[in-house]
Amino acid sequence: MKISVEISMYPLSEDFGEPILNFINKIKAHPKLSVKTNSMSTQIFGEYQDVMSILQKEMEPVFTEKLKTVMVMKFINADLDYNFE
Repeated sequence: MKISVEISMYPLSEDFGEPILNFINKIKAHPKLSVKTNSMSTQIFGEYQDVMSILQKEMEPVFTEKLKTVMVMKFINADLDYNFE
């Protein structure tokens, strides 16, 4: 089953840019996912098991750092990876 996820990440720090870019780059490094970014959020597309296992793997280091971070996610059980430019 294909899913689409929209993530907005909010590090609670004045230096918020670097943690966001680090997280996005780690997600983009996984070839099983299609990843699109814009100034508001990151969209991830792929097979359910792949998306969920990669999110679990890449979110844990963010949450184990001392920097408090909020992540807001929306999931849909459809592949919305089309005409996204």
